Amino acid sequence: MKREDDKICVWGARVHNLKNIDVEIPSHSLTVITGMSGSGKSSLAFDTIFAEGQRRYVETFSAYARNFLGGLERPDVDKITGLSPVISIEQKTTNKNPRSTVGTTTEIYDFLRLLYARAGTAYSYVTGEKMVRYTEEEVIRMILTAYEGKRIFILAPLVRNRKGHYRELFESMLKKGYLYVHVDGQVMEIKSGMKLDRYKNHNIEVVVDKLQAREKDQERLRKSVQTAMRQGDGLLMIMDKDTGEAKYYSKRLMCPTSGIAYNDPAPNKFSFNSPEGACPRCKGLGTVNEIDLAKIIPDTSLSIHEGAILPLGKYKNQMIFWQIDAILDDYGFSLKTPVAELPDDALNDILYGKLEKIRIKKEVVHTTSDYFVSFDGVVKYLQAAIQGDDSKEAQKWAEQFMSVKTCPECHGGRLNKESLSYRIYDKNISQVAELDIRQLYQWLDEAEAHLDHKNRQIAAEILKEIRTRIRFILDVGLEYLALNRQSMSLSGGESQRIRLATQIGSQLVNVLYILDEPSIGLHQRDNEKLITSLKNLRDIGNTVIVVEHDKDMMLNADYIVDIGPGAGRKGGKLVFQGTPQEMLRQHTVTSDYLNGTKSIPVPQERRPGNGSHIIIHGAKGNNLKNVEVDFPLGKLIVVTGVSGSGKSTLINETLQPILSRHFYRSLKEPMPYDSIEGMEHLDKVVNVDQSPIGRTPRSNPATYTGVFSDIRAMFVNLPEAKIRGYKPGRFSFNVKGGRCEACGGNGYKTIEMNFLPDVMVPCEVCHGKRYNRETLEVRYKGKSIADVLDMTVNQAVEFFENVPDILRKIKTIQDVGLGYIKLGQPSTTLSGGECQRMKLATELSKRDTGKTMYILDEPTTGLHFEDIRILMNVLERLVDKGNTVIIIEHNLDVIKLADHIIDMGPEGGSGGGNVMTTGTPEEVARSGKGYTWRFIKQELEASHNP
Repeated sequence: MKREDDKICVWGARVHNLKNIDVEIPSHSLTVITGMSGSGKSSLAFDTIFAEGQRRYVETFSAYARNFLGGLERPDVDKITGLSPVISIEQKTTNKNPRSTVGTTTEIYDFLRLLYARAGTAYSYVTGEKMVRYTEEEVIRMILTAYEGKRIFILAPLVRNRKGHYRELFESMLKKGYLYVHVDGQVMEIKSGMKLDRYKNHNIEVVVDKLQAREKDQERLRKSVQTAMRQGDGLLMIMDKDTGEAKYYSKRLMCPTSGIAYNDPAPNKFSFNSPEGACPRCKGLGTVNEIDLAKIIPDTSLSIHEGAILPLGKYKNQMIFWQIDAILDDYGFSLKTPVAELPDDALNDILYGKLEKIRIKKEVVHTTSDYFVSFDGVVKYLQAAIQGDDSKEAQKWAEQFMSVKTCPECHGGRLNKESLSYRIYDKNISQVAELDIRQLYQWLDEAEAHLDHKNRQIAAEILKEIRTRIRFILDVGLEYLALNRQSMSLSGGESQRIRLATQIGSQLVNVLYILDEPSIGLHQRDNEKLITSLKNLRDIGNTVIVVEHDKDMMLNADYIVDIGPGAGRKGGKLVFQGTPQEMLRQHTVTSDYLNGTKSIPVPQERRPGNGSHIIIHGAKGNNLKNVEVDFPLGKLIVVTGVSGSGKSTLINETLQPILSRHFYRSLKEPMPYDSIEGMEHLDKVVNVDQSPIGRTPRSNPATYTGVFSDIRAMFVNLPEAKIRGYKPGRFSFNVKGGRCEACGGNGYKTIEMNFLPDVMVPCEVCHGKRYNRETLEVRYKGKSIADVLDMTVNQAVEFFENVPDILRKIKTIQDVGLGYIKLGQPSTTLSGGECQRMKLATELSKRDTGKTMYILDEPTTGLHFEDIRILMNVLERLVDKGNTVIIIEHNLDVIKLADHIIDMGPEGGSGGGNVMTTGTPEEVARSGKGYTWRFIKQELEASHNP
């Protein structure tokens, strides 16, 4: 019999829709919690088990410390035993900081910085020569050898190529007893009050000694060298008195020709988040925002009078147009001359301004004499709007004329030129960060082989740490990522697997890990690697709980907890707990799909489409290899391929921004492409993603879909409301009048408890109804507006069966499988899958023309087999009306339903970006190209031979 501490026991879990359930999860196991979307999986895993584990951790702090941390609410559960320290790896925590990269998240870049600081070779950024470093004894010996018997000056460099008059410096040198300086190649005597031209760049060295380089004067030479190095911060200069030729010597890293010197390298010298290492131009971001002249003057065939300069618009009787007219007049042109015919100098003056003042003729400004004004130019006018304290609207207006460009100083390397001058095996640290993980692993071996014996000893431990972390990233199927890839550009699944690799690398034991669908975005080819990684995490002594719908993950688990049987009110019960083998013998919704009792059938025939096409020519964003892609319209198109093969770049970063810019004048810049044809066959594009439909509890399904306006309008037209003279605002809980003012329409009050968690209690006036007594007295079929908001969609469909406008909108919510949610349920409590289907329902309720393109990126995220079936029925309805649906997907249940597949690959990252094959699932299965065809073939065979 198992001991109590060999399992996690949850008694009486009632969070959200959980029905007072008791669950047992074996410790040191891989457990999958599954069930339909909205059944209560996340409520059990994250809002109960993780929340309690986190609360217990915070409880160990002092009351004083908890006061700063903020309290954590105790989940609604009777008791939980067997909990170990808990770590949650969710998808929602993707870092939006542009300074966060794959390298910094995994700490690989931190070890690379250490490697370059300790084993990197410095080269001069001026001459490209290898930097040298000498001891004092070596310097003396080299001087005696090179200048034997010659008369020399020993100089200490003080100023290197900088402006200033330097009067204080000369006074200081005079007080120290020095009589001569070497200024800009000329030796001169220091005089009191002496100063230089402050607007010119100067090189200044103080003359420490004049002597003849002889062996017998070695002691004097030694003292002078020591003094010069002290004055020159480790650097000195020897000049031959007769020829004037000079040479540098240094205790620091120094270029033997130009004399530039570097400080000793430290790890923060290679950090783009540190002032020591960051490029001064882009502050370590690698990109700069610059005014884009093509956006300022998009059409050069127009004249300035006709509005060629977009920020200014068409001619107005204003000062800026008078100034531009005066500039053009000097060149012999006018405001009505097409921009294409204006000389470059005139255009340059208009855009960047003039140093001298502009003469505006008296007849223009209606004065007695000509008027002289300065003109800074259109570009400076825009920059001032962006950088100044103007309103956000003004800034947003100005930013539309800007483009993000690679930093011209570091060329995207993020570091200053000194940091980029250190190399190992002919690569600087920025070039190494550009390699994908697979290439990086290979480079480490080559780099180690090229290090000398001393540096190999220094680097051994660092390289070991880097290799260990890289192996974990390879294990979770992310070998296509590069270290300099921004964290904000990663998908939810990718960022989750990056953090998973980091956790595996930390080698913690006796920890409870809870993961939210780590298989998202993962091709079947790489799924095996992920499952192996999770088993490794378990095998080193941890408990792993995964909220997951993936069939392979379930069958490889040690234990399965199935929550259901339905969603929302119909869910929240423990349907099954046990091993996968035991589950296959059950008859739950999940087990029926696992054992083949139920399946999503393959269509008998594929749609032919409407004959029109959208074709993108020459797509080359990120890793796309100048591809041409044909999208046949009127079909269900699925874009497949391994992770990182270029699917999102093609659809989300190229096609969708092109269409959004065409239909809605969106400001998002599409990735590079040559041309596109066929846009006239569409009239709108809709991106249906899983982002939240509202960020506050005041937002709910009724407000999001717009049905709440119809419900309020219906209540306004009721006899009781008309008698009282109520307007639609009376039935809104967001405005004064009809809402309960005691709670401001929230329905609850928040009681602050200092270092204990805030307590939310129902409002004692309205008892959670949100409205005041007078508003609630208006009733339809005996129900008040608060009663309607408390209805589930299923109940509301029956209740409003005779109100067509309302019924049409809420029926579509029911059709997408969300009949269990309440009309007034706060949007913040909806899962990603529920938000996506809510958006689909909103689109379905609109009148469509049959010429819409819908784009969905991995819509199966968070969806059970049964949910996928419902979702695909909805999407197929859209296609049947003549619309086009494009889905980026790895799920074979979706892929097999496609009319047309576009398979990207063959690999991820630099090895991807090609179109491997296109056609129906049957055609792709026969192609033998890439990796996807094999899995489609197996799925089609299994569907035909269940």
